[in-house]
Amino acid sequence: MSLPRPHRHDLLIAAAGLACGLLLWSFGLYNKVDHVVGQRWAVLIPLVVMATMEALRRTAPRTALVVGTLAIVGDQFTHGNLVTVLMFTDVVYAAVVYGPPASARRIPYTTALITIGVTVGFLVWWQNAIALLVGVVTGMGTFLPAVTGAIVRNHRQAAEAARLRAEQTALLAEMDRSQAVVAERARMARELHDMVANHLSAIAIHSTAALSLDDPGTTRQALTVIRENSVEGLAEMRRLIGLLRDSSGDAEPAAAPTLDGLEALLAQARTNGTSSGLNLVLDDAREGNGGRLPAPVELAAYRIVQESLTNALKHAAPGEVRVALDGRPDGPLTVCVTSPLGGRPAPRAPGAGAGLVGMRERAALLGGEFEAGPVPDGDGGELWRVRAVLPVGTSDRGSST
Repeated sequence: MSLPRPHRHDLLIAAAGLACGLLLWSFGLYNKVDHVVGQRWAVLIPLVVMATMEALRRTAPRTALVVGTLAIVGDQFTHGNLVTVLMFTDVVYAAVVYGPPASARRIPYTTALITIGVTVGFLVWWQNAIALLVGVVTGMGTFLPAVTGAIVRNHRQAAEAARLRAEQTALLAEMDRSQAVVAERARMARELHDMVANHLSAIAIHSTAALSLDDPGTTRQALTVIRENSVEGLAEMRRLIGLLRDSSGDAEPAAAPTLDGLEALLAQARTNGTSSGLNLVLDDAREGNGGRLPAPVELAAYRIVQESLTNALKHAAPGEVRVALDGRPDGPLTVCVTSPLGGRPAPRAPGAGAGLVGMRERAALLGGEFEAGPVPDGDGGELWRVRAVLPVGTSDRGSST
């Protein structure tokens, strides 16, 4: 198994250490006088081995520590070289900083035991204070670098953990921002559809009638309705543009419609559907219906009724369109709009069907229920029913402005 390629900085450290060691050797500067191996060249063997291990201090820290330990032991049998000892302390330090977590935890304890063992052993052997000095030198060469490496490693891990937390916080903030942008775009899409689509639908229906009927009176009446809806749609569009340009951050338009405006909404629908044969009826069966509901609930109910009437004008067969409101002061508000189910054709624009999606979203945002589809009318026919149940918090009642 081949060893990994040494790091560039480690090669520089190894080369510098080897050069300094050779310089001391050339001048005959040694660590001690007594020795076992008397040949002068014997000092170079531990020096070269230790310099080689310095090159592997980062890429193979455990191998460098094991071989370096053998080299420093061998150096004790020669005249000794100070640079060999200094490089060994760096190898111990690197083994803790760059080695596996298990080795990083064990090395400080192991070097502490070695320091204690050397001190006690020499005290028993020599029985003088010089043994304590040997213990101190051993600790400085083994235990102190290991402890320093442990401290550096802990600081690096803490810094990395802080960096990861900062990245996670930034990621969560970006996700929150993206979700807020998506939610705001969906809200603007609902407002745009609900405020303008009914006027455009009325324009499309009456322009079709004006083009298909060769009757000056009918054409004039249709053009009148087209002009009224064009003016109202333009006003609504300007209000929406003003809302988008406003930087105050209001969650809803300042003049959000309420249930008090349902009579006016039905009156406008009657004007737009004069030629459709529809009879629009409002049935408000709420208990204490004079009280105000929370603004989000009233806005959602108003928009659901508005979109349902727009769909009825486009698709319903002649007959009764009933808007029913029901609810108690301590219960949810139920909005139900029924219309005769018919196959009357109507102009379709790109994005048709978005009204049902918008109504469903409005109910879901309040934690309510929404359903739309055909139901039997009791006389063998079918009605198209839109039904929404909107929760009303008692603590929010009367807090709208």
